[in-house]
Amino acid sequence: MDPHILIVDDERAITDLVGIYLQNEGYRVTLAYNGADAAKAILEQDFDLAVLDIMLPDIDGFELLRTIRAEHTYPVIMLTARGSQNDKIEGLSLGADDYVVKPFRPLELVARCKAQLRRYTSYGSRATEEDSAELSVDGLTINKDSRTVTVDERPVRCTPLEYAILLYLVEHRGKVVSVEELFSAVWGEEFMASSSNTVMVHIRHLREKIGDDAANPRFIKNIWGVGYTIEG
Repeated sequence: MDPHILIVDDERAITDLVGIYLQNEGYRVTLAYNGADAAKAILEQDFDLAVLDIMLPDIDGFELLRTIRAEHTYPVIMLTARGSQNDKIEGLSLGADDYVVKPFRPLELVARCKAQLRRYTSYGSRATEEDSAELSVDGLTINKDSRTVTVDERPVRCTPLEYAILLYLVEHRGKVVSVEELFSAVWGEEFMASSSNTVMVHIRHLREKIGDDAANPRFIKNIWGVGYTIEG
């Protein structure tokens, strides 16, 4: 079945246009022009990706993001007319996967959606038999076959980005991975000045989920000025 995408924006012209572009690419699309309709759709339907405008007349995009992350791990792209770094950090802290500033070209957003869906499909698919081994470090276990993470046998629900970050660090355990390398490997995009904050926020969110104290980390250690490492 074709991936199902939720588009939420109170500017109908933008929402309808993006919907047309995505439908032309073969995606199933649900459109919502306010937070209430979007919240209802989130609770009642299954999606593979959501695109949320932050500035909505009733329920803002951040609240919708909280609703999604309470139950789901599918990718979320945030839209905003404001280029505020604080908005971006808040969205990423709540579990957003990408951020697009208005005005944008519809084809740019379509490309971002495709990239997120590729990552999500890879995250949810089964690995080949030769890649199906479990990776374990000090009570942290990643099952590459089922794409699951546990800490001391406690399941940890990760977003595709969080899973990809953790997997990369575990596969390169014992090595200090630079922020630039981690961003390029996980996001697959060119590293920019703001990319460091993006990585930092996702690492912080991931640490919270796996119960890692940043001041005295059990798993992900920050080597200041260099990058991150998980000791093997």
